[in-house]
Amino acid sequence: MNPSLLHALQDCPPQLAQALRPYLTADTFNASFSAEEIAALQQASGLSATDLAVALLPIAASYAITPLSQFHVGAIAHGVSGRWYLGANMEFALAPLQQTVHAEQSAITHAWMSNETSLTGVMVNYTPCGHCRQFMNELNCAQQLTIYLPDCAPQSLHHYLPNAFGPKDLGITDTLFDPQSQPFASHPDPLVRAAIEAASQSYAPYTRAYSGIALEINAEHWVTGRYAENAAFNPSLPPLQSALIILQLQGYPVSAITRAVLVEIADASISQQSASEATLAALGVHPLETVTLTLE
Repeated sequence: MNPSLLHALQDCPPQLAQALRPYLTADTFNASFSAEEIAALQQASGLSATDLAVALLPIAASYAITPLSQFHVGAIAHGVSGRWYLGANMEFALAPLQQTVHAEQSAITHAWMSNETSLTGVMVNYTPCGHCRQFMNELNCAQQLTIYLPDCAPQSLHHYLPNAFGPKDLGITDTLFDPQSQPFASHPDPLVRAAIEAASQSYAPYTRAYSGIALEINAEHWVTGRYAENAAFNPSLPPLQSALIILQLQGYPVSAITRAVLVEIADASISQQSASEATLAALGVHPLETVTLTLE
Protein backbone atom coordinates (compact mmCIF):
# COMPACT_ATOMS: atom_id res chain seq x y z
CA MET A 1 0.00 0.00 0.00
CA ASN A 2 1.12 3.57 -0.68
CA PRO A 3 2.64 4.86 2.60
CA SER A 4 0.53 8.03 2.43
CA LEU A 5 -2.65 5.95 2.12
CA LEU A 6 -1.57 3.81 5.06
CA HIS A 7 -0.99 6.90 7.19
CA ALA A 8 -4.38 8.33 6.15
CA LEU A 9 -6.06 5.07 7.06
CA GLN A 10 -4.94 5.63 10.65
CA ASP A 11 -7.02 8.85 10.70
CA CYS A 12 -10.23 6.97 9.83
CA PRO A 13 -12.66 5.57 12.42
CA PRO A 14 -11.53 1.99 13.28
CA GLN A 15 -14.53 0.21 11.75
CA LEU A 16 -14.19 2.23 8.55
CA ALA A 17 -10.43 1.67 8.42
CA GLN A 18 -10.97 -2.08 8.67
CA ALA A 19 -13.54 -2.02 5.87
CA LEU A 20 -11.39 0.25 3.68
CA ARG A 21 -8.16 -1.72 3.87
CA PRO A 22 -9.12 -4.39 1.27
CA TYR A 23 -10.02 -1.67 -1.22
CA LEU A 24 -6.90 0.41 -0.70
CA THR A 25 -4.54 -2.56 -0.88
CA ALA A 26 -6.07 -3.98 -4.07
CA ASP A 27 -4.00 -3.56 -7.23
CA THR A 28 -7.18 -2.44 -9.00
CA PHE A 29 -7.93 0.49 -6.64
CA ASN A 30 -8.30 3.61 -8.79
CA ALA A 31 -8.96 6.30 -6.15
CA SER A 32 -12.72 6.01 -6.55
CA PHE A 33 -15.59 4.06 -5.02
CA SER A 34 -18.65 2.66 -6.79
CA ALA A 35 -22.15 3.11 -5.42
CA GLU A 36 -22.09 -0.51 -4.24
CA GLU A 37 -18.77 -0.03 -2.47
CA ILE A 38 -20.06 3.13 -0.80
CA ALA A 39 -23.11 1.24 0.46
CA ALA A 40 -20.87 -1.53 1.82
CA LEU A 41 -18.64 1.00 3.58
CA GLN A 42 -21.68 2.68 5.11
CA GLN A 43 -22.98 -0.62 6.40
CA ALA A 44 -19.59 -1.60 7.86
CA SER A 45 -18.95 1.78 9.49
CA GLY A 46 -22.49 2.79 10.48
CA LEU A 47 -21.89 6.20 8.88
CA SER A 48 -24.33 8.22 6.80
CA ALA A 49 -23.29 9.02 3.24
CA THR A 50 -22.25 12.55 4.21
CA ASP A 51 -20.33 11.40 7.28
CA LEU A 52 -18.63 8.72 5.22
CA ALA A 53 -17.49 11.32 2.68
CA VAL A 54 -16.08 13.44 5.51
CA ALA A 55 -14.27 10.41 6.91
CA LEU A 56 -12.79 9.66 3.47
CA LEU A 57 -11.31 13.16 3.07
CA PRO A 58 -7.98 12.14 4.68
CA ILE A 59 -7.76 9.33 2.11
CA ALA A 60 -8.31 11.87 -0.69
CA ALA A 61 -5.83 14.33 0.83
CA SER A 62 -3.17 11.63 1.01
CA TYR A 63 -2.73 12.04 -2.76
CA ALA A 64 -1.67 15.68 -2.36
CA ILE A 65 1.72 16.83 -3.64
CA THR A 66 2.70 19.92 -1.65
CA PRO A 67 6.43 20.78 -1.85
CA LEU A 68 5.62 24.49 -1.57
CA SER A 69 2.78 24.88 0.95
CA GLN A 70 2.84 21.59 2.90
CA PHE A 71 -0.95 22.15 2.97
CA HIS A 72 -2.96 19.05 2.01
CA VAL A 73 -6.46 19.44 0.65
CA GLY A 74 -8.71 16.52 -0.27
CA ALA A 75 -11.90 16.55 -2.31
CA ILE A 76 -14.49 14.02 -3.44
CA ALA A 77 -16.63 14.53 -6.55
CA HIS A 78 -20.00 12.74 -6.42
CA GLY A 79 -20.92 11.44 -9.88
CA VAL A 80 -24.51 11.04 -11.04
CA SER A 81 -23.64 7.37 -11.55
CA GLY A 82 -23.24 7.08 -7.77
CA ARG A 83 -19.44 6.71 -7.96
CA TRP A 84 -17.24 8.95 -5.81
CA TYR A 85 -13.97 10.26 -7.24
CA LEU A 86 -11.08 11.33 -5.01
CA GLY A 87 -8.79 14.26 -5.72
CA ALA A 88 -6.12 16.37 -4.04
CA ASN A 89 -4.10 19.52 -4.59
CA MET A 90 -0.85 19.30 -6.55
CA GLU A 91 2.11 21.70 -6.54
CA PHE A 92 5.18 21.60 -8.75
CA ALA A 93 8.45 22.96 -7.37
CA LEU A 94 10.34 25.26 -9.78
CA ALA A 95 7.22 25.72 -11.94
CA PRO A 96 5.03 28.87 -11.86
CA LEU A 97 2.29 28.85 -9.25
CA GLN A 98 -0.29 29.13 -12.03
CA GLN A 99 0.52 25.52 -12.93
CA THR A 100 -0.72 24.15 -9.59
CA VAL A 101 -3.88 22.05 -9.34
CA HIS A 102 -6.56 22.61 -6.70
CA ALA A 103 -8.19 19.64 -4.95
CA GLU A 104 -11.64 20.39 -6.37
CA GLN A 105 -10.17 20.56 -9.87
CA SER A 106 -8.46 17.23 -9.26
CA ALA A 107 -11.58 15.38 -8.11
CA ILE A 108 -13.77 16.93 -10.82
CA THR A 109 -11.24 16.20 -13.55
CA HIS A 110 -10.90 12.65 -12.22
CA ALA A 111 -14.65 12.21 -12.74
CA TRP A 112 -14.57 13.88 -16.17
CA MET A 113 -11.63 11.78 -17.37
CA SER A 114 -13.54 8.70 -16.13
CA ASN A 115 -16.38 9.69 -18.50
CA GLU A 116 -18.83 10.61 -15.75
CA THR A 117 -21.61 12.64 -17.38
CA SER A 118 -22.37 15.02 -14.49
CA LEU A 119 -21.95 15.57 -10.76
CA THR A 120 -24.36 16.00 -7.87
CA GLY A 121 -21.93 17.40 -5.32
CA VAL A 122 -18.38 18.06 -4.22
CA MET A 123 -17.07 17.36 -0.71
CA VAL A 124 -13.91 19.24 0.31
CA ASN A 125 -12.13 19.65 3.64
CA TYR A 126 -11.69 23.42 3.28
CA THR A 127 -13.98 26.10 1.85
CA PRO A 128 -13.46 26.35 -1.93
CA CYS A 129 -11.43 29.35 -3.03
CA GLY A 130 -12.73 31.76 -5.67
CA HIS A 131 -10.67 30.03 -8.36
CA CYS A 132 -12.41 26.71 -7.67
CA ARG A 133 -15.85 28.26 -7.40
CA GLN A 134 -15.38 29.73 -10.87
CA PHE A 135 -14.02 26.42 -12.18
CA MET A 136 -17.10 24.60 -10.86
CA ASN A 137 -19.39 27.20 -12.41
CA GLU A 138 -18.39 25.84 -15.82
CA LEU A 139 -19.95 22.44 -15.10
CA ASN A 140 -23.17 21.30 -16.74
CA CYS A 141 -24.54 20.76 -13.22
CA ALA A 142 -23.51 24.16 -11.80
CA GLN A 143 -27.07 25.25 -11.08
CA GLN A 144 -27.75 22.14 -8.99
CA LEU A 145 -24.29 21.38 -7.59
CA THR A 146 -24.09 20.98 -3.81
CA ILE A 147 -20.92 21.83 -1.85
CA TYR A 148 -20.26 19.78 1.29
CA LEU A 149 -17.85 20.83 4.03
CA PRO A 150 -17.10 19.20 7.40
CA ASP A 151 -19.14 20.76 10.22
CA CYS A 152 -21.15 22.93 7.79
CA ALA A 153 -24.61 22.56 6.32
CA PRO A 154 -24.59 21.62 2.60
CA GLN A 155 -24.96 24.65 0.36
CA SER A 156 -25.42 25.21 -3.35
CA LEU A 157 -22.45 26.32 -5.43
CA HIS A 158 -24.22 29.64 -6.01
CA HIS A 159 -24.46 30.21 -2.28
CA TYR A 160 -20.67 30.49 -2.50
CA LEU A 161 -20.68 32.20 -5.91
CA PRO A 162 -23.67 34.58 -6.12
CA ASN A 163 -24.35 36.57 -9.28
CA ALA A 164 -21.88 34.34 -11.10
CA PHE A 165 -20.38 35.00 -14.53
CA GLY A 166 -20.31 31.85 -16.61
CA PRO A 167 -20.68 30.21 -20.00
CA LYS A 168 -24.28 31.28 -20.53
CA ASP A 169 -23.17 34.92 -20.38
CA LEU A 170 -21.07 34.17 -23.45
CA GLY A 171 -23.74 32.21 -25.28
CA ILE A 172 -22.28 28.78 -24.51
CA THR A 173 -24.89 26.06 -24.00
CA ASP A 174 -22.77 22.86 -24.11
CA THR A 175 -20.72 23.06 -20.94
CA LEU A 176 -18.07 21.02 -19.13
CA PHE A 177 -19.07 17.33 -18.81
CA ASP A 178 -21.35 17.56 -21.85
CA PRO A 179 -20.06 15.18 -24.57
CA GLN A 180 -17.36 16.61 -26.83
CA SER A 181 -16.08 15.09 -30.06
CA GLN A 182 -13.82 17.12 -32.33
CA PRO A 183 -12.96 15.49 -35.70
CA PHE A 184 -9.15 15.32 -35.58
CA ALA A 185 -7.19 13.53 -38.28
CA SER A 186 -5.76 10.15 -37.29
CA HIS A 187 -2.09 9.21 -36.81
CA PRO A 188 -0.11 5.96 -37.05
CA ASP A 189 1.63 6.34 -33.65
CA PRO A 190 -0.48 4.76 -30.82
CA LEU A 191 0.63 7.33 -28.21
CA VAL A 192 -0.18 10.21 -30.55
CA ARG A 193 -3.56 8.60 -31.23
CA ALA A 194 -4.20 8.52 -27.47
CA ALA A 195 -3.39 12.24 -27.27
CA ILE A 196 -5.64 12.87 -30.28
CA GLU A 197 -8.54 11.10 -28.58
CA ALA A 198 -8.01 13.28 -25.49
CA ALA A 199 -7.89 16.43 -27.64
CA SER A 200 -11.06 15.31 -29.42
CA GLN A 201 -12.88 15.19 -26.08
CA SER A 202 -11.39 18.42 -24.72
CA TYR A 203 -13.58 21.40 -23.85
CA ALA A 204 -12.56 24.71 -25.44
CA PRO A 205 -15.67 26.65 -26.50
CA TYR A 206 -14.05 30.09 -26.13
CA THR A 207 -10.84 29.67 -28.15
CA ARG A 208 -11.58 26.38 -29.94
CA ALA A 209 -7.93 25.53 -29.25
CA TYR A 210 -8.70 21.89 -28.50
CA SER A 211 -5.74 20.00 -27.09
CA GLY A 212 -4.82 16.77 -25.36
CA ILE A 213 -1.75 15.07 -23.98
CA ALA A 214 -0.57 11.50 -23.47
CA LEU A 215 2.09 10.51 -20.92
CA GLU A 216 3.65 7.11 -21.57
CA ILE A 217 4.52 4.99 -18.52
CA ASN A 218 5.73 1.98 -20.47
CA ALA A 219 5.19 0.58 -23.93
CA GLU A 220 1.75 -0.75 -22.98
CA HIS A 221 0.41 1.87 -20.57
CA TRP A 222 -0.19 5.60 -20.66
CA VAL A 223 -2.44 8.25 -19.13
CA THR A 224 -4.06 11.09 -21.03
CA GLY A 225 -5.31 14.57 -20.22
CA ARG A 226 -7.81 16.94 -21.84
CA TYR A 227 -7.93 20.72 -21.89
CA ALA A 228 -10.85 22.20 -19.88
CA GLU A 229 -11.50 25.85 -20.66
CA ASN A 230 -13.32 28.37 -18.46
CA ALA A 231 -15.42 31.45 -19.16
CA ALA A 232 -13.13 33.45 -16.85
CA PHE A 233 -10.06 32.05 -18.67
CA ASN A 234 -7.65 31.79 -15.70
CA PRO A 235 -9.35 28.79 -14.02
CA SER A 236 -8.90 26.83 -17.27
CA LEU A 237 -7.12 23.52 -16.65
CA PRO A 238 -4.33 22.62 -19.13
CA PRO A 239 -4.23 19.10 -20.58
CA LEU A 240 -0.90 18.37 -18.87
CA GLN A 241 -2.37 19.05 -15.43
CA SER A 242 -5.33 16.83 -16.29
CA ALA A 243 -2.95 13.99 -17.14
CA LEU A 244 -0.80 14.58 -14.05
CA ILE A 245 -3.94 14.27 -11.90
CA ILE A 246 -4.66 10.83 -13.33
CA LEU A 247 -1.00 9.82 -13.09
CA GLN A 248 -0.94 10.65 -9.38
CA LEU A 249 -4.28 9.00 -8.61
CA GLN A 250 -3.15 5.84 -10.39
CA GLY A 251 -0.09 5.73 -8.13
CA TYR A 252 2.65 6.52 -10.65
CA PRO A 253 5.47 8.97 -9.85
CA VAL A 254 6.39 11.59 -12.43
CA SER A 255 9.72 9.79 -12.80
CA ALA A 256 7.80 6.92 -14.42
CA ILE A 257 7.04 9.03 -17.53
CA THR A 258 9.07 7.80 -20.49
CA ARG A 259 7.47 9.91 -23.24
CA ALA A 260 5.09 12.85 -23.47
CA VAL A 261 3.05 13.89 -26.52
CA LEU A 262 0.91 17.01 -26.83
CA VAL A 263 -1.64 17.34 -29.65
CA GLU A 264 -2.93 20.78 -30.64
CA ILE A 265 -4.78 22.38 -33.52
CA ALA A 266 -2.51 23.98 -36.08
CA ASP A 267 -2.60 27.81 -36.02
CA ALA A 268 -4.79 27.90 -32.89
CA SER A 269 -5.17 31.23 -31.08
CA ILE A 270 -3.44 29.85 -27.96
CA SER A 271 -0.91 27.07 -27.36
CA GLN A 272 -0.24 24.74 -24.45
CA GLN A 273 3.25 23.90 -25.68
CA SER A 274 5.53 26.34 -23.85
CA ALA A 275 3.76 26.05 -20.47
CA SER A 276 3.69 22.25 -20.74
CA GLU A 277 7.37 22.11 -21.68
CA ALA A 278 8.29 24.34 -18.74
CA THR A 279 6.28 22.31 -16.23
CA LEU A 280 7.59 18.98 -17.50
CA ALA A 281 11.15 20.34 -17.42
CA ALA A 282 10.63 21.44 -13.80
CA LEU A 283 9.51 17.87 -13.08
CA GLY A 284 12.58 16.43 -14.79
CA VAL A 285 10.76 15.14 -17.87
CA HIS A 286 12.42 15.87 -21.23
CA PRO A 287 11.40 16.47 -23.94
CA LEU A 288 7.78 17.17 -24.94
CA GLU A 289 6.74 16.06 -28.42
CA THR A 290 4.16 18.37 -29.99
CA VAL A 291 1.96 17.31 -32.89
CA THR A 292 -0.23 19.90 -34.60
CA LEU A 293 -3.17 18.68 -36.64
CA THR A 294 -6.14 20.14 -38.47
CA LEU A 295 -9.76 19.32 -37.82
CA GLU A 296 -11.29 17.19 -40.56
